[in-house]
Amino acid sequence: MSERTEAQKRATKKWNDTNMKERYDRVQLLVPKGRKADLQSHASSRGESLNGFVNRAIDNQLELDNMKEGVTDCRYI
Repeated sequence: MSERTEAQKRATKKWNDTNMKERYDRVQLLVPKGRKADLQSHASSRGESLNGFVNRAIDNQLELDNMKEGVTDCRYI
């Protein structure tokens, strides 16, 4: 696959700057040194991005917690 041109990079950045802020909240996650590489490797081995893996892990934990508490109307699961 060929490299992206500068115009493509600018267009992607412009789209991200406009749309990402409207559609997503940003959460900063701090992990011990070396843990990020472990998480990225784990996610990659399952065909996921690190962000996708973290979101899936959060969804799974919310579902487990809500099942324990009998909550049935969780917004995101």
